[in-house]
This record gives sequence, C-alpha cells and structure tokens, in this order.
Amino acid sequence: MSEDFRKNLLQLMGETFEKPIGIYLDPNTSLFQTLDTISAKEASIPVGNQCASLAAQVAHVTFFIESFERFALQGDNSPRDWGEIWRTVEKVTPQEWDAYKSKLRAAYDRMIKLFTENPMWNEDNIGGALSIVVHSAYHLGEMRQALCTLKK
Repeated sequence: MSEDFRKNLLQLMGETFEKPIGIYLDPNTSLFQTLDTISAKEASIPVGNQCASLAAQVAHVTFFIESFERFALQGDNSPRDWGEIWRTVEKVTPQEWDAYKSKLRAAYDRMIKLFTENPMWNEDNIGGALSIVVHSAYHLGEMRQALCTLKK
C-alpha cells in the first residue's frame, strides 16, 4: 500500500511542479513551467486578494516545503511566522527572482528525494506530503490567475 501511495504522490508532485500529465492541469501549466514565463518585474507586482507579489507566492511555497522538511527530518515543530513573507517580499531584481526560483527548485528536489526514499509512511508523513501537493497547487492557481491581470 505504501508503494501505491508513493507512486501516486510522486505523480501529483510532478503534475504540480514539473510537467502535467493530465491529472488536473493542462499542458505547460505546471509551477516551474509557469514561473519560466514570469519576469522579475512581473513577479514584483502585488496582485490578488492578499495583494501579494508572485515573488512572495514563490517564497511562501518554498517556506511551506522547508517547514515540512524540518518537521519530517528533524522533528522541528516550532512555531513559524507564516505572515513574514507576505510582509517582507516585494520587489525583486532579476537576480533575486532567479534565486527565489532556484530555492524553490532545490526544496522540491529534496522533497522528491525524501518521498522516493521514505521507507515508512505514517499519519504525519502522509498528511505533510499531501499538504505540500495541495498547498502548492493552490498557490499555482493563485499565480496563474494573477497572470491574467499581469499579462494583459
């Protein structure tokens, strides 16, 4: 059963982050594919209900993944300041935008490695893994909606 879970989890992660295979996204709409179409200038413009920039969205997704990583690998369940990114990430230079995307890619790669090598799935690991997929897919949707305004 855990092998079936792992297989499905990795497919959902791939769908959300790398290359849709038609589970719930259209072709060329994954998170990394979407980010490749966004300039630093566009990533700096506040949009949406929270008036957050796309750079803040990317930093937030990375923060979420890294928080789960600290919990899963180190048992770190200390309080997190979930609002800090929304308060601090605004305009980004092209170099900073590239760094945010690279940091997200590195966090994603570590999660794929962790999910691939995890020998035992328990309630906390399953819940955390699913939360990464769902949370990241939600923010992907937020970003794609924002692009409707930004790319007019």
